Amino acid sequence: MPNVVADTNVYISAFNFGGPPLEILIFAIRREIALFVSPSILKEIEGVLLRRFGWPGEQAREVLRTIREFTRSVDPKEKIDALKEDESDNRILECAVEAKAHVIITGDKHVQAIGAFRGIAIMSPREFLDAYSAGVFSAL
Repeated sequence: MPNVVADTNVYISAFNFGGPPLEILIFAIRREIALFVSPSILKEIEGVLLRRFGWPGEQAREVLRTIREFTRSVDPKEKIDALKEDESDNRILECAVEAKAHVIITGDKHVQAIGAFRGIAIMSPREFLDAYSAGVFSAL
């Protein structure tokens, strides 16, 4: 089973629009992948739902409770400063390193541009689904 970290934008897209990001969360719910989060990622998800999408506070908190049910939480020890365009993207890398992730899934073009980080593949949601269905992670 692959260890996976999904960027905030994957959760936001899943809960607002569905599509490939939602398919990825369903894999985690079914325990087909081990999906990891950190307190920073959860805080960012809540902030984006409240500020950008105008979700009511209780609804945003319910989403966080739901996410906690099908993810594994880590508290990253290492501070990473590899991504300069958006400093908050480094929280995703920190979570992935702490989780010993095999892949980071993101829709963020700046993060995708680095291709991999410390041996951790970086893929778009569609790339991940294609690789997963092709059996790329079956040996894990």
